Amino acid sequence: MPTRARISFPVLLGIATAFGASSTIQAYWLSRVAGENEPMSHLLVLNLVYWYVPALLAPVIVTLATRYPFRRGHISRFLLVHVSGVLVYSVSHSAAMFLTRLALMHRAPREGWWREVRIEYLKQLDWMFMTYLFVVGVTHALEFRRESERRAVDSAQLETRLVEAQLQALQRQLHPHFLFNTLNAIAGLMRTDVDAADRMMDRLGDLLRMTLNTSNIQEVPLKEELEVLQKYLDIEQVRLGDRMTVNIDIDPDTLDAQLPNFLLQPLVENAVRHGIAPRIEPSLLAISASRQANRLAIEIFNSGDGVAPHRLTLLNQGVGLANTRARLEHRYPNDHSLVFSNASPGFRVTVNIPFAIDRSMAESISIGAA
Repeated sequence: MPTRARISFPVLLGIATAFGASSTIQAYWLSRVAGENEPMSHLLVLNLVYWYVPALLAPVIVTLATRYPFRRGHISRFLLVHVSGVLVYSVSHSAAMFLTRLALMHRAPREGWWREVRIEYLKQLDWMFMTYLFVVGVTHALEFRRESERRAVDSAQLETRLVEAQLQALQRQLHPHFLFNTLNAIAGLMRTDVDAADRMMDRLGDLLRMTLNTSNIQEVPLKEELEVLQKYLDIEQVRLGDRMTVNIDIDPDTLDAQLPNFLLQPLVENAVRHGIAPRIEPSLLAISASRQANRLAIEIFNSGDGVAPHRLTLLNQGVGLANTRARLEHRYPNDHSLVFSNASPGFRVTVNIPFAIDRSMAESISIGAA
């Protein structure tokens, strides 16, 4: 998040001093034209106080504007706080100016104290009101700009995470052990089943091609994510043979649901690598997806040995799969879950995100139905 820029007090005091000097010169020539011949020292003190009071109170106004911004649903609170704020500001400014004039005059006002106070207050009220609103407005403008910058940074980070995920997916798919085992399996099939070896080469090529074709897409429908997974699982199926049985159970209503690109790839690969590949006996890998009201729930299960309790606790506390967690948090801040659990026997990963489909797709479907 961008760091908030703050004007230091010396700079603020320097700006107020510059305005005070400018106002003093203007007031001096005005008094000369009006024939009042007000002493330059009096005019300087009055105009410096006039500008120093807003400079001293500006940080307080900025704090109030930041803490109580103008937002839908909070208008009453905004009005209450800032109407009170402008009254306190105007009274403080008028009191400071009146006391300064009194100190310079060394005598009581000709028309009485109360009349002089009211005149001073009412003469400056509109200007003080506009000054207060100006500070509040500038503060809101800066806050909106910071929020826009924050969203731009979040968007850039999300895109960076996507690129990292794509690179990591390619690295996993081209991991030396994986590639060696795949090529070794293909070499073995060449001696016994040339057609099967040819299909394996095609699947490997398809997997790499599909990965590259979606390199600039942040979200994809679930059905496209499953197509990539299927290519990967086809390769692993040949390598593991009867040791792995795959069961995919997808609710048809979820096929068009959007999810981050390559979200499921590392989860499925972890299930194969840690839950199924180390075992000699046959194991099950099950992938399911269902819609629960306005949520999309995806479950990845393997019938392996599960993990130790302390490791399970660490997984649910955020240790491991940092890239996947970060992408979920960027895309669905505080509106998603990634839960790991043992399944007696087996291991289960559950992803829960908001259910959404691509708007253009939804419009085309509605037009077709009409």
